[in-house]
Amino acid sequence: MLPWDEALVAYDFGPSHPLNPIRVDLTMRLARAFGLLDLENVHVVKPEPADDGLLELVHERDYIEAVRRVGADPSRPDLAHGLGTPDNPAFAGMHEAAALVTGASVRAAQAVWTGESEHAVNVAGGLHHAMAASASGFCVYNDPAIAIAWLLEQGAERIAYVDVDVHHGDGVERAFWDDPRVLTISIHESGRYLFPGTGFPEDTGGPGAEGYAVNVALQPSTADSAWLRAFHAIVPPLLAEFEPGVLVTQQGCDSHVLDPLAHLGLTVDGQRTSYAALHRLAHEHAGGKWVAFGGGGYELVEVVPRAWSHLISEAAGAPIDPGTETPAQWREHVASRLGLAAPSRMTDGATPRWSAWSDGFDPADPLDRAVLATQRAVFPAHGLGGLLGL
Repeated sequence: MLPWDEALVAYDFGPSHPLNPIRVDLTMRLARAFGLLDLENVHVVKPEPADDGLLELVHERDYIEAVRRVGADPSRPDLAHGLGTPDNPAFAGMHEAAALVTGASVRAAQAVWTGESEHAVNVAGGLHHAMAASASGFCVYNDPAIAIAWLLEQGAERIAYVDVDVHHGDGVERAFWDDPRVLTISIHESGRYLFPGTGFPEDTGGPGAEGYAVNVALQPSTADSAWLRAFHAIVPPLLAEFEPGVLVTQQGCDSHVLDPLAHLGLTVDGQRTSYAALHRLAHEHAGGKWVAFGGGGYELVEVVPRAWSHLISEAAGAPIDPGTETPAQWREHVASRLGLAAPSRMTDGATPRWSAWSDGFDPADPLDRAVLATQRAVFPAHGLGGLLGL
């Protein structure tokens, strides 16, 4: 299921801001050009804005009122709530736009929880930095956290959240810091080099939930094979032990080598490989229940539309062969709208391969040291001490 309405592009901080909503528009145009929206098992559903009751599952009432107030008069920022900063500029209709993104994410969670759909994808969502009382990192309302909180209200006993955005998923982690019902796993560029400056291996959760916040902090320039080695060393064993009822994922594609705001080295091919792995893990450990959101991604033409079209196709059970040409009508639209040459194929020409953690630990390898730090910090809490690679 795909919650989609063109009104979702109204979440717009302005033409000079990195989070340009054209990336979502181009994604949906590419997915449509590939015929993904016409597949028999793909249902496009018009979302409704989240009401205050939903927003208050995560956000404080005073903050919601501040978002409304600033959105009604953008000339009066509220810096105490992070509204009107360079990262989060005020814009007219901000509450309504952010509430619609959140409503789309909750609708995706609802479809999966009720069995209406096995998988659901909201590429406009994934705004994982927003805190209970403040905007942060281009995020006004934390739609993944609200969707997870809604699932808990419906009776979900265990939810796993896997965040592959290049930036630490700090807002979602913080929302469930003390809640052992939610396992949050974030694989990101180390906060020593990148916003928000958090997400280190020793950050493992609050009292009663130690080991349920999992952070893999990677060095700059980490590329496909190393990233995938880290992913497979951490995510599958934890999901197998935790046995979530639902897998929720944030699929930020700003880990790409071309992304202008970060320093990792993945290709679209590596990202596509991670989507397939998460799809498989949803079936192996969460009864097939998979809710996926977009997230970061600031190379608007080369990366985001291809990466998230691969995500949609993977969730639909109709993965696009990476060697496939992008549809001519989509490339023509990019040229006429932006004056840019769109990528001609759905691949960067890479063939991701990685070595399993069981193949051995290299103490001289920064990637292996990062993985081992995370394993040491959280695996014992899950009875996984035997996988430390020692």
